[in-house]
Amino acid sequence: MFGRVLAAGCTGVVFSSVVIASVVTTVVVFDHKPQPSMLAPGSGAAPSPEAVSDIPASMLVLYQKAAHVCPGLDWPVLAGIGKVETDHGRVNMPGVGSGENEAGAGGPMQFLAPTFDSVAARHPLPAGGATPPSRYNPSDAIYAAAYYLCDSGAPADLHAAIFTYNHADWYVNEVLDQAAHYRNQSPTGTGDCGSIRGGDRASLVLAFACAQLGQPYVWGGDGPEVSGGWDCSGLTKAAYARAEIILPRTAADQYHAGPPITESALRPGDLVFYGSDADIHHVGLYLGAGKIVNAPTFGVPVRVQDLHYPGDDYYGATSPLNPPTTAAANPAQ
Repeated sequence: MFGRVLAAGCTGVVFSSVVIASVVTTVVVFDHKPQPSMLAPGSGAAPSPEAVSDIPASMLVLYQKAAHVCPGLDWPVLAGIGKVETDHGRVNMPGVGSGENEAGAGGPMQFLAPTFDSVAARHPLPAGGATPPSRYNPSDAIYAAAYYLCDSGAPADLHAAIFTYNHADWYVNEVLDQAAHYRNQSPTGTGDCGSIRGGDRASLVLAFACAQLGQPYVWGGDGPEVSGGWDCSGLTKAAYARAEIILPRTAADQYHAGPPITESALRPGDLVFYGSDADIHHVGLYLGAGKIVNAPTFGVPVRVQDLHYPGDDYYGATSPLNPPTTAAANPAQ
């Protein structure tokens, strides 16, 4: 039902297709233990370096946000559809930014008008798109794709849902292969979000933080679904909640919650702080190899950057994941 346009560098071909959604809930954390619905399979998938470099930041945010409407799906599948269909809306061909291709499809996710209208009628699309909703608007198109794939059987039968999108096994394989490239496979201390793998607590914390790459900075932000984005301590608090560790809300309070460690003792997942005794104003998560992931400041989305940079006011670090052992109250006599 959709027109498929091969990514840039390939021959343009029109196919009959359908759309799929992928899901990874962007978890919003409160001062209590995360609930199972907040930790659905796939919800912690972090973008690979290829995803961060290839997907426009605004589209990456939309894929991750839209994914929550179909719990259990993996957002890289939704991004895989966007890549295979129109290179995330960047292909300069009829039916992408306007008009229709030979199959009558249009927009970044290549919807036929009747199909898009049907999805929008069944599932009111969230604010942030066009009025009325438009298949050419990235927000409307990506949310509609997510809903459509749920309606088509995802995530229980992902292959069938993607097949409905294009009715071709090769298409399903291409989308899943692209999704694998976008999905972080693997903390190892390499300073790279793409190296995170494993089920230890540091990996859970860093995978959540890395999954927020590209999300907007919002003062006081507790996540895209609540506030439209993150601030520094909102991100660290939410990330630590994935390991069932409840941090205070502000950077200063998080530092004073400790336990403090020296810079030389930093391990992946530890917290690093900037400021002074009178004003600890920023916190990030240590990735290893002199890198951190953080929500920096106004106008700068969640990103990986150097621990130290010209003019930084690095203050100290803590390791809530590795508190010191407590001596026995009644030592042996």
